[in-house]
This record gives sequence, structure tokens and C-alpha cells, in this order.
Amino acid sequence: MSENNRKDDKKSDKVPINPLKAIQQQLSNNEDTNGLDKDSVRQLLTQMNISEVLAGSSGVGQGNKKDMGQHKFWSTQPVALPQEGSQDGPIDPTVDVEKFSKVPLPLPKEYEWVDVDLDNAQELEDVRELLCLNYVEDDDATLRFNYSAEFIAWALKPPGYQKSWHVGVRVASGKRKLVAFIGAVPMTIDVNKRTLNTSEVNFLCVHKKLRSKRLAPVLIKEVTRRCNLKGVYQATYTGGNVLPGIISTCQYFHRPINVPKLVDTGFSQPQPGMSIEKMAKASDIPANSPTRPQPEGFREMEEKDVAGVTALLKAYLSRFELAPIFSQEEVRHTFLSGRGEGEYIDGKPMREKQVVWAYVVEDPQTKLITDFISFYSLPSTVVGNDKHPILDAAYMFYYATEKALPDDWRSSSTTVFPRKLEVAKRSRVGERLNRLVEAILRVSKSTGFDVFNTLTLMESNHFISDQKFKPGSGLLNYYIFNWKLSKQINGGIGSGRDCSGIALNKLEEVEEIEEIDTNADTHKNSQSVNVMVRFASGGN
Repeated sequence: MSENNRKDDKKSDKVPINPLKAIQQQLSNNEDTNGLDKDSVRQLLTQMNISEVLAGSSGVGQGNKKDMGQHKFWSTQPVALPQEGSQDGPIDPTVDVEKFSKVPLPLPKEYEWVDVDLDNAQELEDVRELLCLNYVEDDDATLRFNYSAEFIAWALKPPGYQKSWHVGVRVASGKRKLVAFIGAVPMTIDVNKRTLNTSEVNFLCVHKKLRSKRLAPVLIKEVTRRCNLKGVYQATYTGGNVLPGIISTCQYFHRPINVPKLVDTGFSQPQPGMSIEKMAKASDIPANSPTRPQPEGFREMEEKDVAGVTALLKAYLSRFELAPIFSQEEVRHTFLSGRGEGEYIDGKPMREKQVVWAYVVEDPQTKLITDFISFYSLPSTVVGNDKHPILDAAYMFYYATEKALPDDWRSSSTTVFPRKLEVAKRSRVGERLNRLVEAILRVSKSTGFDVFNTLTLMESNHFISDQKFKPGSGLLNYYIFNWKLSKQINGGIGSGRDCSGIALNKLEEVEEIEEIDTNADTHKNSQSVNVMVRFASGGN
């Protein structure tokens, strides 16, 4: 989660002990925030047998503690590397709901399954407390996500959600404390032009003191069982560790806003020979001006924009190999229901209980929505820091534009994927996205955020360097459970201005994913056991 120190490393022909870690280090050290050039990445990858790593037989990758071939849980699961010449489709074609158990998985006798009612304020608070005290921390255990009740409800109660998919484990006696949780919500995704009706599973969390009880694999199996009973047989999941079956990898980037606070909290490191004041000045976000204007018609999204935003997102996201498909109801919930209550606070573009910010560009002549951009708030508690107990982080969410695309982009086969646009056309898209991102950065600064985070998703490589995003230490790997692909999907790393094929965003940052294993030792020393999974049904 934090940025690495920039150091002048001596070049060596020796094989790195951990080549993937070496890639991360060089990405962070590279002064060009686009990351490594293709030749450098290729050189590092050739220093190891990458096929063995991706297949799960080599133990390299951030956070791994054992050889990939020894992952006891994942080695029993239907996961596979993309394979040239094969066809996309399920690995295990079982679709008979009657073959799946109607009975919940057994738990140790002192625990019991519960369906968590997020409409109940106390039960929602139980989930919030469990996550805030036991969920994701950075490597140094100094930053811990500080979820609000509003964020959890927004994330887990979209249109069509089912209460039975909010699965908890409580102590069976006494105060019946909530000690584990996993939640699923419906989502439709597009994978290489195949539509999958999915359940997105988030917030897998086990109380720190119970990591040796092996509850994590049981939670995953239980939510899988419940999804299977609804005709859901596939999943996508993400994590920082290298596990069998990687289909893509993206990198985290961070845009400093409040530099002194970022340094004080350890999120950023002081740069040699540069004062904090100079660092802050170098990272300042330019104000809206005639020379740096925001797009004409840029304003906060309203209810009247739902149909236009839905149509724009549907068309724009269809250009990528892995992307969500939003309905109007989902757009309304995702980008409007979390906008908070009441009026702006102290003139700042924020409201009480706000978790998401969404903006559109309305063409002054046609009144059509031509651009869309959004971000959400997920603060972190700074452990042991009395001066700055909270780090306010904004996360880039979904965006879309058609303003700079060719007139025939919706029907042209050459614009199916953004990488296939001609250089001149890509440049126009980049210029437009830079104006949008600069406008949203101004919003985040005036709101009081300390840092703005993004991944190399979609067309982010167009603006990462220009908008002064700095490479972070985290890589995020994408996987599909029980679904094979014919080729890997570009994650946008080391691609210069080239773009990613991934457009599937998420509502949480998971830079580490612990091995979900039946071995109790796996979790003894872990600070978080977490995974983000999307279960999917049927392909069209």
C-alpha cells in the first residue's frame, strides 16, 4: 500500500531471488511513472521460468511462503492458465443444481452459521467492527482499512441482493460474537464477449485469534455452495500473491495530494535532496484555469443522467476483454445511492455519509452525456499515529468517454479493444481522459483526500504519468475459477501508453491474499485472510 523508496540499484546479470519482486521494485524505482519499458520487463521475465510460476509449480511472487505446487486448497480447484488454441469455457461443466448439497458445511461445535441482516443496525455494526479490526493491513501493519457502515451497506446491498448470501459465523453461546464473514452480491460481467451472470463475493474475513480454526476455506466453500444452488458455477478473484491460473496482472499507482501527511504516516517516503515543501509543490494539483480548463459541462451526476450514463458505460466497457455490464438499476445504486445525505459540508463537494463521487460531462448543445468518471472513499486507520489517526484515500472507480473516439467507434471492429486504436486516435482519447482525471483530482483535493489511488485498468496508462501518479508496491493478479481462457489478458503493466484489457474494478484494495488452505499454520501469522471472488453462472 505504501510507496517504495527510490534507490539507484546497480544492474546485475544475476537471476533475482524473486524475479516478480524485482519487477515490482524496478517499477517503483523507475522515474518514468509509466513503469518499466517492455524490454526491461521481458529481460526480467526471461530470468525465470514464467510458465512454471503461472502454472503453480514455482514459489516466487509477493507474499508467497511455499512452492506454488504445494497450495493444498487451490491445487484441488478447477483453475487453469490461458492456453493458446483452446476455447473459452468451464473447466468443470457440471450444471445440475440437484448435485449440490442443501445442507451447510459443518463447523466446529462452538460455532454456528448465521445469515447477517444488514438492515439491522447492530448486525451491520458487527460486520463493520469485524472488518475494521481484522481485515486488510499493509505489510508493516501500520495501515488498516476503516470501513464505514454506509460503505458496507452500499457494497453489499445492490439491486437483486440476497440476504442469504451475507454469510456469518458466530460463537454458538454467550454473546454470540461474529467471528467470520463473507458476502456475495449479483453482478453481470463480459469475458471475451461471453456474458456471465455472476455473484461478486467480497469481505472474506476471519477474526485474527481464530485463523488456526481453518474457517477461511469453509467460508469459501459455503458461499460457493449457496451460489451453486442458484445456478452459479464460475468465479473471478483477485489477490497480490501468485496462485495457479493467473489470467492478468495490474499494478497499483498512487497520486499524492497531502504530501506532508503521507510522509508523516509512512505512506510515502521523503525523496533524497528534496524538502517536504518541494515535494508538495511538485505534487500540487493545478487549479481550473483558461490554460488548464475542465471539460465544458462537467458536473455532478444526477438522477436524470442514469439512462445516459448506463448507455455510455455499456458501450465504452464493451471495448475491454473483462468488464462488468451495468443495468440502469445498478448504475443508480452504484453511483447515486452512496452520494450521502443533505447538502455539501462547508462548501466542499462532499456530504454526510458519502462514499462515492460521480461526475458527468453534458454536451451543451445536444444535452447528451459524453463522459463519465467516478471514485469512492475508503479511509485507513494509521495504527499508533496520534497526529494522523486516519488516512483519507480516494480510489478511481469507473470512467467512460466517447468524446474523443472515432465517429464509428461503436461499430468498428478496429476499436473493439482500446489497444487496437491507431496511435493518433489513442492520443486524442488520452488528452480527453487527462482533462477528466485532472477535474476529478481537483474534486478530491477540495474534498480533503490525502491520496488518490488507481490501477492499470482500462485506459489508465493514458493519464498515470501526466497526472503524476507514482508507482506503488502492489501488483494485483486476476483469476477465473472454473473458467479457462484461450489467452491471457493484458493488465497494462510496462505498456507505456498502451492500455489494459481489464475493466473489472472493485470496491476494496487487496494487495495480499493468503493461501486458503486446510493447513492451520497458513494463517497463524497472517494479518488478514481475504479474497475477492465473483461467482458466475452460464455463458452466452
